[in-house]
Amino acid sequence: MAGKQEGKPLAFNTIETMKPGDKDKADVGENRGLRVSCGATGMKTFFYRYTSPLTGKLTQVKIGNFPQTSLAAARLKLNELKLIRQGGRCPATELKQEKQQQAKDAEEKKIPELTVQGLVELYLTERIEDRKTKEGKIISGARKQKGQAEVRRTLYGDAVKSLGTKNAAEITRKDVIDLINGIVARGATVQAGNVLRELSLAYEFAIGLGRFDAAFANPALLAKSSLRQTRIKLTNGRGTRFLSEAELAKFLKWLPGSAYSLTIKNVLRITLWTGCRTGEVCNMAWKDVDLVKGTIHLRETKTGVERYVQLSTQAIDFLKILRLNSDVYLFPSSRTKLPIQQKYLTENAWRMREAGQMLDIPSWTPHDLRRTVRTGLSRLQCPNEVAEAILGHTRGGVEGIYNLYKYDRECKYWLQKWADYLGCL
Repeated sequence: MAGKQEGKPLAFNTIETMKPGDKDKADVGENRGLRVSCGATGMKTFFYRYTSPLTGKLTQVKIGNFPQTSLAAARLKLNELKLIRQGGRCPATELKQEKQQQAKDAEEKKIPELTVQGLVELYLTERIEDRKTKEGKIISGARKQKGQAEVRRTLYGDAVKSLGTKNAAEITRKDVIDLINGIVARGATVQAGNVLRELSLAYEFAIGLGRFDAAFANPALLAKSSLRQTRIKLTNGRGTRFLSEAELAKFLKWLPGSAYSLTIKNVLRITLWTGCRTGEVCNMAWKDVDLVKGTIHLRETKTGVERYVQLSTQAIDFLKILRLNSDVYLFPSSRTKLPIQQKYLTENAWRMREAGQMLDIPSWTPHDLRRTVRTGLSRLQCPNEVAEAILGHTRGGVEGIYNLYKYDRECKYWLQKWADYLGCL
């Protein structure tokens, strides 16, 4: 009689699609003993099940949580545990003894309380940002310079502001959910997703450094699981909103007298004249503006490719007046004198809608103005390759490799036509 057929090996897709209530999945062959379970919150956990050589009883050892621990990493750890068992030792017993010793050492060492602000600073200075060794050597951070500043702004703007003084070990799933829901409520869903992601990574980093008890569960990760079940969208979707010709005319008449601050009004004006991303506009500095040539040099862009933005005569005349009232940056914050932050555009729009001060057209965002420029250029019969160059989109495929022409002269021509068109609305 043929023996019982062995099941299939564990696979990434099999683990990823597991749901609460599903039976444990088991690996086969040389990885026999490796299993994965899905808890009530959706957390998937690898563990090694075996018969203890000391007690003869069925025992299991946790290996790690998926996907933080990959299937490949779990199998490597499984082989280490199997070697211990083959040596007549019990991995679970040794891990328990190790944890007890760690607890004893921790009690003796008395690690100082870590606040949420301390947690964030630890993550930023030891992981994200560039740092200097005692010997003076610079160690590059996990993110590029612009990304480093963005992570600091993201975490300090919401997580530290709301939870900064609290003990990081006492933060609960509900605390994080309340934080994220508060950000979503003001209309900043993408910011909410960014805060949740970075806070979760900050906790994971500190856990890896042993700054929390071995039984500590990452509250941001638990919150992420709960929020996923609510189906709240915390990422950017593919946008299709743009202002029609009638809406654009209405917007241009409304903007000067709107409740927006003068700085935000100016950001929106330049966005409409140039088609730049609002984040690029917010960070513009006077050292990069050439009013004689009629260009603005964008050193840092979303695509990572620096470029020159061509200016219409209307934009140049506007900047000549603006130059009299600002110093280093075109659009500085009145409080910090640093560039105004892009998130303030969305937050101010949300507040104005809540107060009934927003323009009476279907909901729109500052980024929709960029899409409006692109659509308007097509309406004016601007060639596609020129319109794409105006927006700073990179060309893909063979064209992106061989056609390196910048279309600067054509961009200036069509942006002038676009500015003239806006002036007639």
